[in-house]
Amino acid sequence: MPHAPEPDEDDLDAIAPPQPVFHVEQALLGALLLDPHRLSNVTGIAADSFSTAAHAALYTAITTLPPPDPAEHAKNTKWLDRVLATGREQARGLTASYLHTLVQVCPWPSHAPAYARMVEAEHARRRLLTAAERLIHTVHDVSLPHPVQTVLAEADALAAVVDEIANRFPPRAGVLPRTTAPPPPAAPDPAEAVEEEQMLLATATAYPSDIEAVRWLLPDDLTLPLHAGLWQCLTTLARRHEPVDPVTVLWEAQRGLLDDGSEPGEVLRMLAEPAGSVEHWGKRALQRSLLATAEHTGRRIEAYAGDPANTPFQLVVGARRALADIAAARTRWQHATGATPPQQRRPAPTTRAGPPTTTAAHAARSTRATR
Repeated sequence: MPHAPEPDEDDLDAIAPPQPVFHVEQALLGALLLDPHRLSNVTGIAADSFSTAAHAALYTAITTLPPPDPAEHAKNTKWLDRVLATGREQARGLTASYLHTLVQVCPWPSHAPAYARMVEAEHARRRLLTAAERLIHTVHDVSLPHPVQTVLAEADALAAVVDEIANRFPPRAGVLPRTTAPPPPAAPDPAEAVEEEQMLLATATAYPSDIEAVRWLLPDDLTLPLHAGLWQCLTTLARRHEPVDPVTVLWEAQRGLLDDGSEPGEVLRMLAEPAGSVEHWGKRALQRSLLATAEHTGRRIEAYAGDPANTPFQLVVGARRALADIAAARTRWQHATGATPPQQRRPAPTTRAGPPTTTAAHAARSTRATR
């Protein structure tokens, strides 16, 4: 006779098993319930470091209640009863049997500091993941009146999280995440980007003397390879003080740029329709590039933090390298707009010998490299 599933049985099958950190948290709480005096050896974590509300409530109760007398604690459960009552104020589902389970699953109470370090490392990974997700969300928020400034503020908040993690887990040289980084994102509105870049190229062809004023714009800021190559041709001709018009640009572009099947006639027609100013279209292209860089940075860090195989050391190194791309784009945006966006106050770096390890130092080196 076939088995008839109980109500909600399929739903229970769909519940994912607990992550390893859940069992680590159980072992840590069990150690502290069994030997409360070991709390003095536990550092670097707080209630919000735990992955569940029940564990956070128990840790809050353990850390706020006065520790029991060891001899009395060995003879009765009065202190455990107080912990349970206090924990239930925040997590009503806690039971005495669960506290008993925590004590039973703890293999070695003396390993409480090691368990706490593991909980801290997992909390750092979750914080980094959340900060990266917020950056990505901000990039796609079309309601923002000043998208660049807001995105850069979120990037600073993400960098501050990285620095805080580095203070507790100083990065080791050469330790990179093993996670494959995602490809760069496509333009949110390809048609708009293509049209604006075409106007940029045509206007720069008509007014080549204005190209010098937008030196902050790089070929990689443009979304299409053809457009990037044509911008490179324009800047090359302007730098050499050679005549610039649709024909000279096309001649310069024939050296490999038209190999993708672009028709020379189409290029000539595109370069013959100027509108607006070079600076205006250049800023539009740079803004689009900066936002795309921020999204790519967020997705890279999201991928790193979403892989539990990466250690906090690897997360710090990978995140700092990704954030350096935003720092370089920020510098060029400041040159383009003549403004310096405010940055959030950053925590002091960890004190140790060797070269600077803050995100700011890495960003500065990256910025110098792009000049």
